[in-house]
Amino acid sequence: MACVFAPALALALYAPGNATSPAAAAAGQRPVVTWAASADRLGEAVSDRSYRLVVHTSGGGRGLRIRVSNAFGDRPLTLGVAYAGVQSNGALLVPGSNRKLAFSGSRSVTLAAGESRYSDPLPGSVKAQSNLVISLYAQSADGPATGHGMALQTSYTASGDHAAEETADAYTERIASWLYLDAVTVEAAPGTGAVATLGDSITDGWQSTTDKNRRWPDYLAGRLHAAPGGGIQGVANEGISGNKVLMDGAGQSAVGRLQRDVLSQAGVRTVLLFEGINDIKAHDGVTAAGLIAGYREIIGRAHAAGKCVVGATVLPYKGWSEWTPAEEAVRRDMNAFVRTGGEFDAVADFDRVLRSPYDSERMLPTFDGGDHLHPNDKGMQAMADSVDLSALACERGGTPPYS
Repeated sequence: MACVFAPALALALYAPGNATSPAAAAAGQRPVVTWAASADRLGEAVSDRSYRLVVHTSGGGRGLRIRVSNAFGDRPLTLGVAYAGVQSNGALLVPGSNRKLAFSGSRSVTLAAGESRYSDPLPGSVKAQSNLVISLYAQSADGPATGHGMALQTSYTASGDHAAEETADAYTERIASWLYLDAVTVEAAPGTGAVATLGDSITDGWQSTTDKNRRWPDYLAGRLHAAPGGGIQGVANEGISGNKVLMDGAGQSAVGRLQRDVLSQAGVRTVLLFEGINDIKAHDGVTAAGLIAGYREIIGRAHAAGKCVVGATVLPYKGWSEWTPAEEAVRRDMNAFVRTGGEFDAVADFDRVLRSPYDSERMLPTFDGGDHLHPNDKGMQAMADSVDLSALACERGGTPPYS
């Protein structure tokens, strides 16, 4: 079974809207993100629709909260009700696990255009490395919808309000995206923090196996869970397929979404920056100097917020249709900056781990997902296995955010 909620405590013990419960505060606990997905625009919203969203936790704790988002909406969004439960199989929940969430004491919440909001903490505990199901009823939704397009996780939808139901009968339609949900947090043990992986389709998990949680941040979360006491347990996957450092397109640029997707996440201590390949292969004249300026902006803003920044080298991609020798030179210059520029707090050398020893411009075939750009499950695991876990727990004196 994926995850078990402890017996319910009285919701009145928790002041609606506060970051932590009195009991958690007394124990020194603070909210830490256990799951996240970057928000983007997902086409037109639909009213009177239920969404049963399956998410996989990284770290465990108590006092579950969700963050719902209308970041890309241009008019109000009303979620009539929200529930958190435990997945049994598909859209079916473990009997008795589905629990109603509140927003400042109310069962419903209306988000203005561009707004995000946390729910009140839910009594009970959530296990690490487990499948939760967040059920949302979009009572009134119009205009652009906010969500995460490439979930690589099957979720479910139904017409009407079926959020409270634990059966799967109404959820006859499958979807491959997460709607209106961009974070789940828990109140974790004192000293626990999180890492946010800021990236593109490789971080988003493209070419990894759907519904198996084999993205490299998932493997990283598994390593962190198996090595308790290191200070980092939460992993926020902030990858967007096609994303760039400097320019909007597939989602806002990494520079543009840094605050919302990374710095605002609860308990984030470290940012792992792994972007640049889409800028390089876009054939639009991006230079190493321009990309380095973008990296420096991200580093500077993260440091100012008290976060450490780990830089990851850009993977080789010779064999991909857009590869050129000139852009390969930019990639090499970028990787030299990451390795030796001295501006990152630590380095994750993914290029060294995945490149072929026979042709350093190509990915090793055993790690290649088939398109010479995206790693397969083995490549994803090799990347995660190469990360120095101690580098993720560096301290800069930042206070975990909560809004």
